[in-house]
Amino acid sequence: MNILTQHIDQINKLCESNSVRNLFSFGSVNSNKFTIKSDIDLVVEIDDNDPISYAEKYFNLKFKLEELLHRRIDLLEQKAIRNRFLKSEIDRTKVIVYGKSNADLA
Repeated sequence: MNILTQHIDQINKLCESNSVRNLFSFGSVNSNKFTIKSDIDLVVEIDDNDPISYAEKYFNLKFKLEELLHRRIDLLEQKAIRNRFLKSEIDRTKVIVYGKSNADLA
């Protein structure tokens, strides 16, 4: 059981309250390379078109996850991933944490 699974109920509530459509984990948190010093890499898709409201939800989610998990959170926006090598690495290791879609990242 990984750190995200241990806190899934609280993570689900945070996602619901911040209009998260999908939240994926990737990288070391999904492998045996995850250590006590590791950060947590996540990709989020927030369902909000208002830039101010979107930013508030993004930062609220990031800071609340850091508080809950006692880890640094690298929270990438799904729509902002342009580097094809990074996208490939994320696609290779991603696991859905919250949401209904586990389709490839756009």
